[in-house]
Order: sequence, then structure tokens, then C-alpha cells
Amino acid sequence: MPVDIALPTGNGQIRPPARPRQAPPVAVVIFGASGDLAGRKLVPALFDLQQAGLLARRFAVLGFSRSALSDEDFRGSMREGVQRFARHKPVDERGWQEFSSALHYQCGQFDDPSSYRVLADRLAEIDREHGTAGNRLFYLATPPEVFPVIIRQLGAAGLNRPRDEGCVRIVIEKPFGTDLKSARMLNHEIQQVFTETQVYRIDHYLGKETVQNILAFRLANGIFEPIWNRNYIDHVQITVAETDGVGTRGGYYDQVGAFRDMVVNHMLQLLAIVAMESPVVFEAEPVRDEKLKVLKALRRIAPEQVGEFTLRGQYTPDTVDDRPVAGYRGEVKVAPDSWTETFAVASSTSTTGAGLGHRSTSDTASAYPNA
Repeated sequence: MPVDIALPTGNGQIRPPARPRQAPPVAVVIFGASGDLAGRKLVPALFDLQQAGLLARRFAVLGFSRSALSDEDFRGSMREGVQRFARHKPVDERGWQEFSSALHYQCGQFDDPSSYRVLADRLAEIDREHGTAGNRLFYLATPPEVFPVIIRQLGAAGLNRPRDEGCVRIVIEKPFGTDLKSARMLNHEIQQVFTETQVYRIDHYLGKETVQNILAFRLANGIFEPIWNRNYIDHVQITVAETDGVGTRGGYYDQVGAFRDMVVNHMLQLLAIVAMESPVVFEAEPVRDEKLKVLKALRRIAPEQVGEFTLRGQYTPDTVDDRPVAGYRGEVKVAPDSWTETFAVASSTSTTGAGLGHRSTSDTASAYPNA
């Protein structure tokens, strides 16, 4: 369930949280729907929202991927993910049938214009069947190298433009480029097709309940809010410790590593939430502005100091939950001589943010304990 954050009003009292809003009618198109992200995160999350009454009845999901699947194949695959990863358990038959009736699938090629013409026709059919009113949400759950391809094809097919009074949004997951130059190039590609108000660059870590609770813990807690500063806090250590290896993501992970996969997105977002000043109002732009102040105030690590303030490593063969597991170099699609890190630590200081002053932060991302 979403966490309601009630900020203090001018007289110091806590404002009662507003009731969660139900989402408007929409057709969600998941590019890369046969992949890991859709089955582990996206569809289970949508199922939870539906069970909580936060999805409109006029709602549909259209999976788009290169795998040859029927609607029923797709529903069966997603059911496995929902049963394993959804918060609402057990998954009862009635609830699943109601949800799965809105799941559809289209096989297509990301770079094939004809696939997008079929996509447009399928969305029109879904509008008629589910009453989604021309509202579209495109979610790119694909390898990052095809982001520009999909964006250009959506524009060429006219799917970037709203129909009648509908709205169109596009959601882009990390990694958003591999460095500053590639991130700017991707941003340019997006801006050629979509307006800024249509674009959501997201970090799914911010949807975690624990992460959302940090904001309530900090900003709406009369005990901790006054002492959340450098006078009472020596340093903050943020640790993300995982018990799973890279699994089927070896091909992707070996090109990215823990630092790009975790630290420069998830960990920096957590750092910003922990260290930022309270925003004037709890809205998207003011919150972003306060986060940006924290990131700009981080001390830059000079190239010759990388060894002093950072550490990298890999997990090796070990036993987890009484079962043997492979080391990183033994994972599928990982080079046997790979130097890609699965463990990363970085220490930094900031001169602003929640009045924390010079504060040491340790960012950690790891897989198996024996790194």
C-alpha cells in the first residue's frame, strides 16, 4: 500500500493524510514484457494496486516483446510472478481472474515499424473492450540500448500524441545512459518525440515501503525531525545487502556492475532522501530541488583518490541457505575472467542537506556474503 505522509501544518499539528486516489482509466504497454522486470516487479505491483482498489476498473495491460506468446501464455507466465512476488497472498482464483482478464500480449520487433502499426490497432481495440479512453502509459522494461529505438518508433507511429482528450506518458527505468554524454544523448532522443510533462524517469527503489517510510520518519515525526542534523548525527551508512546472485541478468550485469546498477541511482536517491532539507511543499518539483542540493554538495572524488574512498569486489562460490551457489565468474553469460564488480563501497561527505554538515556516507551493494 502507498504510504501517506502527513506534514506538519503552520501551527505544528499533523495534517490528516488524504485518501489514496484511484488511478484514471489507462492502457499500460510494457515493452520487454517477457523479461525479468515485468514478472518480478511490474505486474505483481499492478496486481497489488488492483487488490487495494487503486486501479480503475477500466484498465488494461498490453505486453510487447519479441517472444512468441499468446495472451494465455502471457497470463500464465505473469501468474507465476504474482504468486511469488505480490504482497497480497494467497492469490485467490476470483481475484486473479478479474485481474488477468485485463492482460494482453503482442509479439513484435522493437525496430519494426509494422509492429507499431499493429500496436496502434491493438490499443484501439483495447480502448473499445476495456474503456481505457485513449490513455496510454508506455513502460520501457527493456535493455537500455533499445530505449532510443522504441522512442523513435513510437514517434514515427504517432503513438506519442494523445487521442482526443486522452493522455500519453512514457516511463523510463535506469540505467539512463552509461555516463554524462550518453545520458544527454538519450535525453535528446526523448525530447525529440515527447514533451517533458509526458516523461517519467523513475527509480523503482523509491516505491519500496521502507524508503517511503523514511520521509514520514523524518518529516512528520516530532521527536526525530528536530535532531536530524549534524549536532546529533555523526555519519550515515546506507547498506543494500542481497542474498541472490545476478541470476539470468549476467549478460546485462557484466556490462554494468554494482556501481552503475545500484550506487549511482538507487543509493544516491536514498542518500538524497536521508540528507535533504524539508521541502516547502511536498510536491514533485520542490522535492526534486532539495534532492539536487544534496547531490551538488557531495564532495567530488579525484581520480587519484578513488582507491582511498572506494572499494570494489566480486562474490565467490559459497553456500546460501544450505545450498551451494556459483561465484560471479561462474554465472551464465558472465566472462570467466570478468573484473566487473558485484560489491561496491563509496565514502563521501556533503556540506549541506538536513544541516548534516560534513557527513560520511558509506554506500554498499553486494550479492553473496563472501564477496
